[in-house]
Amino acid sequence: MILRAALAMGTARLRQAGIEGAARDAQLLLAHALGLDVMKLVLEGEAEVPARKITEFEVLLDRRCAREPVSKITGLRNFWGRDFEVTRDVLDPRPETETLVALALAGEAPARLLDLGTGSGILAVTLLAHWRTALGVAVDVSDPALVVARRNAIRHSVDMRLTLDRSDWYETVGGRFDLIVSNPPYIAGAEMATLSPEVLGHDPELALTPGSDGVAPYRVIASGTQDHLAPGGRLLVEIGPRQGAEVAEIFKDAGLEHVTLHPDLDGRHRVVSACAPVD
Repeated sequence: MILRAALAMGTARLRQAGIEGAARDAQLLLAHALGLDVMKLVLEGEAEVPARKITEFEVLLDRRCAREPVSKITGLRNFWGRDFEVTRDVLDPRPETETLVALALAGEAPARLLDLGTGSGILAVTLLAHWRTALGVAVDVSDPALVVARRNAIRHSVDMRLTLDRSDWYETVGGRFDLIVSNPPYIAGAEMATLSPEVLGHDPELALTPGSDGVAPYRVIASGTQDHLAPGGRLLVEIGPRQGAEVAEIFKDAGLEHVTLHPDLDGRHRVVSACAPVD
C-alpha cells in the first residue's frame, strides 16, 4: 500500500468511529508508525509502505478509535513550538494553556520562578527555555509526574536551571519568587462525568479535579503568596471558564493587587493574574 492510500484508509476508519479531526489524527499516527515527519507524508505520497508498518498503523488506529488521545499514543504533545513527553501520569497539555505562557512572557523576565503542580513540566520548561538566565522550581505531589517533567527539562536543556521537588503545593518550597505560575486541577467534582472519554480515561484524576467546587487549590495558592511571592511579583493561574469572578475574589481577599481576568482565543476567561503588594 502506498502512503496516500494508507492515509485515506486511516482517515476513513477514524471518521467512521466518530473521531473529530480524523484526517489530522491519521497523519500524526501514520507519521509516528513510520518514524517520519508529517510533511514527508504529503511529499512522498506515492512511496510504498511495508506491510508490517501498515499493521503497526492499524494498531494505532484501533487505540484512537477507542478514544485514546493521539498524544498519549505517540507519547508527545507539541506546546508553544516544542515537543513534550506526555504519559498517563500527567495531564495532556491543552492549547488554551498557551494563554498563560503568552501573558507570562509579556512581562519582565524573573530571576526565579515557581511552577505549582507542574505535571509534565510544560510551564516551567517553556518559560525557562525562553528566559535563558532565569532559575526555576517546579513541584508536584506525583512522583511519576516529576519523572516526566525531569525528562522534558533535559529534552529542552533547562534541567541545570530547574529544581524539581515532590511537594503538596508550597509544603517543601522555600524562598520567594518573582513569578508564580500554576495550572491546578480545577474541574468541579460534579462536572467530571461530563468530560470526554479522551480526558476521563487517560488523564490522571488528581490533575483534573480537587473535588467539590473546583476552587480549593486557588485558596491554597493565594494564601501561600504572602511567604513566597516577592514584593511586586506576579502570579498567573489557569482557571475554568466559569471560575473567574470567584478566583479573582479569592486573590483580592489574600491581599493581592491588580487582579485581572484574561480570555483565551475563544473569548472565555482562562487566566487570572495578580501582583504582590510592593513593600
